Amino acid sequence: MRKANFLFGVIFKPWFMSTQTNQFVLIILFSLINLTSTATDIYVSSKGNDYNVGSKEKPLATLHSALRKARELRRLKDPTIQNGIKIYVENGVYQLSEPIVLRPEDSGTKESRTEIINLSNQKVIFSGGITLKGWKKVTSNVAGLPKKAIGKIWSVDLPSPGGQNLLFRQLWVNDKKAIRAKDKNGDSMGRILSWDAKNQTCKIPLGQNINVAAMAGMEMIIHQWWAIANLRIKSAKVIEKAIELTFMQPESRIQSEHPWPAPWISAKTGNSAFYLTNSIQFLDEPGEWFEDLRNQKLYYWPRNGEQTSTVKAVVPQLETLLKIEGTIDHPVQYITFRGISFQHSTWLRPSKEGHVPHQAGMYMLDAYKLKIPGTADKATLENQAWVGRPASAVLLNYANNTLFENCRFEHFASTGLDLNKGTTENIVRGSLFKDIGGSGILVGTFSDEATEVHLPYNPKDLREVATNNTIENNLITDVTNEDWGAVGIGAGYVSDLKIINNEINEVNYSGISMGWGWTKTPNVMKNNLISANKIHHYGKKMYDVAGIYMLSAQPESQIVNNAIFDIYDATYAHLPDHWFYIYTDEGSSGITIKNNYTPAQKYLQNANGPDNVWENNGADVVKSIRENAGLQKDFQYLLKYNSSPSATQKIKTAEAKQVVFELIFKDKNVPSEKEISVFARENNLLQTDFYQWNNRLLVYTNSLKIESLNQTLKRFKATELKLYDDLFYNFNREKNCGLATVKEWDHVILSANLVADEKLQKEYLAYHKTQFEKWPELSKGFCNADFQQLVIFKNGRQLMLIISIPKGANLDELNPKTTENNPRVDEWNKLMSKYQEGFEGAKKDEVWVFFDKIK
Repeated sequence: MRKANFLFGVIFKPWFMSTQTNQFVLIILFSLINLTSTATDIYVSSKGNDYNVGSKEKPLATLHSALRKARELRRLKDPTIQNGIKIYVENGVYQLSEPIVLRPEDSGTKESRTEIINLSNQKVIFSGGITLKGWKKVTSNVAGLPKKAIGKIWSVDLPSPGGQNLLFRQLWVNDKKAIRAKDKNGDSMGRILSWDAKNQTCKIPLGQNINVAAMAGMEMIIHQWWAIANLRIKSAKVIEKAIELTFMQPESRIQSEHPWPAPWISAKTGNSAFYLTNSIQFLDEPGEWFEDLRNQKLYYWPRNGEQTSTVKAVVPQLETLLKIEGTIDHPVQYITFRGISFQHSTWLRPSKEGHVPHQAGMYMLDAYKLKIPGTADKATLENQAWVGRPASAVLLNYANNTLFENCRFEHFASTGLDLNKGTTENIVRGSLFKDIGGSGILVGTFSDEATEVHLPYNPKDLREVATNNTIENNLITDVTNEDWGAVGIGAGYVSDLKIINNEINEVNYSGISMGWGWTKTPNVMKNNLISANKIHHYGKKMYDVAGIYMLSAQPESQIVNNAIFDIYDATYAHLPDHWFYIYTDEGSSGITIKNNYTPAQKYLQNANGPDNVWENNGADVVKSIRENAGLQKDFQYLLKYNSSPSATQKIKTAEAKQVVFELIFKDKNVPSEKEISVFARENNLLQTDFYQWNNRLLVYTNSLKIESLNQTLKRFKATELKLYDDLFYNFNREKNCGLATVKEWDHVILSANLVADEKLQKEYLAYHKTQFEKWPELSKGFCNADFQQLVIFKNGRQLMLIISIPKGANLDELNPKTTENNPRVDEWNKLMSKYQEGFEGAKKDEVWVFFDKIK
């Protein structure tokens, strides 16, 4: 240990000093020592011994012993710890046979933290894994092994910790995750033929490479909407050209009873995708492995360049490596981890009970569809669900003022770091989250196991709420690589959470997901901030997805200054266009979405509550927003650990086309300008996108907003809602005149009906189809009148005409220029008159009616 000892050199008794004088000097000196800043250092080394004193010269061997020593110093109120306790850990791999646990008695104070620090610039790794040794090339016959694998497989005898068989679901070879043998190679998957919910069976194609008699014990991974399920196969039988599967309980019942997300059956986009795993018959390519539990052997097909004598192979044995566990009255406080790596964790629930997730990786304990929809909180609710929380490598409960800085979280089966219940004022900064099977980081309560997921969370004791936590300047890459429906950063019921300047990429679902409950009812969520994050290369496997996803009421929360781009084109998406950059889902309320860069305004507002504000989002935000998003300068050294983007998967692009919505109201009961203004602010629209004529209201917008507006426009309770997206005529100044368009336009919108005669309707459409070739004088007239664009939409018999002119121009002044020295325009107009008539409500001689812009 080290003490502040700069005064010690003068306490020896000089020859001229009396005993009384000496005693007085000693009293003064020891008083000064106690008043000076003191600290205690404890050292840990892989070459140490837990019977040592913990000095640099005689370090301890385990963090467990170092924490116990620190705990005793605090219990005894040792004066040397006034300025904190620093536990320095030398470089090396520290294999854990049990989790590291910090309890309330391990707490520091604001003035005297306990810090666990990497002593050098080299790696300090706390590993929950076991290194496998004794690899041999297989020369004898192995039952079930594919012919193509014979002579290419290695094997190793598995250890039996505590006399128990070692069960695991991951293998890392030279720090790279190997592939649990599966029936489809690469990213390929099959398609189910059907799902029988009543009998809890599934039919799949009869594959040539599948030994049906050996299917019991396999797992089926099935892709459904925004989640996957891991189902343990109980039995299989051939029925005609299909295999009918049954599954183990409890996952069989839950999978067949829960309505969301269910197996997808669609002739248009394909049924749910699946693959099979956990069978030696699938061990057919380099990088794959199979665990033979009965004989306690592991079989592996090595990748190029791997040698039995030098390979480093690790399997995980612990689900949790570090647990910081306080109570509501006695939280763990003021703990720091700096420069520490946590590696190799397992999660065995899928092997023991299956895994049927609800959303964001939370697995269902029970779920079913209500025969009579409706609950006290939501009249239309049709499903019930209770969920559990996946295991995490590092878990915090009732922990305050902890700091994880410059740490590494790698090679995990499930969640990386979980700031669960009662976590307050914690900071996660400058850390790497990579190669994680589930979510990178989780924060806050989602639902307790005894609470139905749609109930708002309002605990009587607010100390159990995750509050004032900060996640900043972290790199989160290649997470969700096993549970594809998990997320980069997931937050449940949280308040005052700050997620800022992180980079998130290579995730199979959403980058950041915040909120729980699917409700606009007030709850504990408020004042959360998602700012300046860089989210890209997401949605790799799952859709109903967004770079940033929000859920339920979160007043005073903000999504600002983020850069979201490059979503993958997911091969097996249930709805290929159901992807978004920002997504505010059911009940989202009180959220400001402002100044976010996205390549297009591909957003979704689904069943939102009130008081959301959308302002200045999209490709036209100032350049600095995209440049400043992500890791700040001092943390950009992390970028060297980024995962490489997929070389085969394409990036989605969003093409925005013009569309018009028309709302028809009874008795001219059109919403007021104030109501329209509020609606526009909450739904990513401008008030100038709205036009009105008598009892009809138009919204002139783009096709990227169709899905949202089809839902949110119902709020106005119109008697009829019509979408005009059938664009059959399009004059464009650049294309048809060879002239540049001006930057800003005004739009003039008119509407009329085609006559009821279907033959005349076809003639009308035929004329417009060939107008540019056969009536070029019309284009000349439009060019002369400075029209920037002229488009016509059709819905049934009704036409919607939009004339775009330079901003501030007047159509009455421009329109006469179309006929100047151009009699063919008059001829055209006269010809068209026999095909058109006014719609219901127009005056007797009125054909085209003008909609006025709402200002």
